[in-house]
Amino acid sequence: MTDELTPAQHAMSSCVGAVLTSVIMSPLDVVKIRLQAQQKPFKVGSCFIYSNGLMDCLCVCSHCHGDANSKNSVSSRIRPWYERPGHFNGTLDAFIKITRTEGVTALWSGLPPTLLMSIPSTVIYFTAYDRIKYRLGYDEHDASTCHVPVAAGILARALAVVLFNPLELLRTKMQSSRLSYFQLKEAIKISIGNNGLVFVMKGLGPSLLRDIPFSAIYWFGYEFTKSYQMRHYHTTDVNLILTFASGAVCGSLAALLTLPFDVVKTHRQIELGEAQVAGTSKKLVSTWALLRELYGKRGFTALYAGVVPRMIKIAPACAIMITTYECSKSFFRSQNREMQ
Repeated sequence: MTDELTPAQHAMSSCVGAVLTSVIMSPLDVVKIRLQAQQKPFKVGSCFIYSNGLMDCLCVCSHCHGDANSKNSVSSRIRPWYERPGHFNGTLDAFIKITRTEGVTALWSGLPPTLLMSIPSTVIYFTAYDRIKYRLGYDEHDASTCHVPVAAGILARALAVVLFNPLELLRTKMQSSRLSYFQLKEAIKISIGNNGLVFVMKGLGPSLLRDIPFSAIYWFGYEFTKSYQMRHYHTTDVNLILTFASGAVCGSLAALLTLPFDVVKTHRQIELGEAQVAGTSKKLVSTWALLRELYGKRGFTALYAGVVPRMIKIAPACAIMITTYECSKSFFRSQNREMQ
C-alpha cells in the first residue's frame, strides 16, 4: 500500500502536532521546575531537564541570585525564569500565582529555545516513520504486515537520535560557555581534534537504548489498534477518540517498559552537561555499568524512580501528538482527493 501524502504534507502534519503538543504540555514542566527550585534552589553550573512534551532538553543554570524565595535587591524581572521568587503550595497554587503575578505567558517560559531542536527532530522522526513504513509494504488492512511498524519505528527513531544527539551537546556547550556561533565552531574543532568524533557521540548509547525500544513498542501497539479498527469497521478513516486513547495507552506502556533506560539517560544527560559546564573531561562509565550501579544502590526502586510523573507526562503528550498528526493527515488527504 502507498500513502496518499507527499513528504511535505507529512512534515507539515507532524509540525502542527509538535507545536500543539509543546504548547499544551510545557506549562506542566515549568510549574514542576519552579516547585523544585523553591524546595532546592539551583546552583551555578548545575543542570536540569526541561521537557516540552516532545523532547527532554538539558538546561544549564548559568545565573544565580541566591535563594529563589528570598527577597533581595535583584528584581525578579531580570532573573532567569526558573529563579523567580514564589511561595507555592502545590501545583495548582503555582499555576494560579505564576499567572497572576507574572502573566499567563510565564507558563511557557524557556520554551522557544527548546523548540529549535525538538520540532525539527519530531518532524524528521514522524515523516521518516511514515515514509519507511509504506516503503516496507505496510497495509493497514493486511494483518500480516503488523510487524512492519516495529522496523519503521526503530529506523526512524535511530535516524532522529543520531542526527540530533550531537546538536543537543552543542546547544549545552553554547549555554554553559555563552559562545557565539563562530566561537562554537572553534570549540568544536578543538574538541574533535582532542577527542575525535567520540565528542559528538557522547550520550548516544543511553538515548538509543531508551528511544528505540520505546518506538518499537509504541508504534506496534498504536498501528495494531488502528489496523484492527479499520479492518473491523471496513473503513479507511481513523477514529479520533480511539486514536487519542490508543496514543495514551501505548505511550504509557512503552514509557513504563523503558523507564530504567530513561533513568540512565537522565543521569548521563545531566552528568555530561555539568562536565561541560565545569570544563572537565570526566571518564564516563558504560551504560550497563551505570544500570548495575543504580540497581546496586536501591534495587528496582532506583530504576523505576519517577514512574508516576513520567506516566502523567507521556500519556497526554503521546495522545495529543498522534491525534493532531492523524487529523492533519486526514485534512491533507481530503484536499488531495478534491484536487484529483
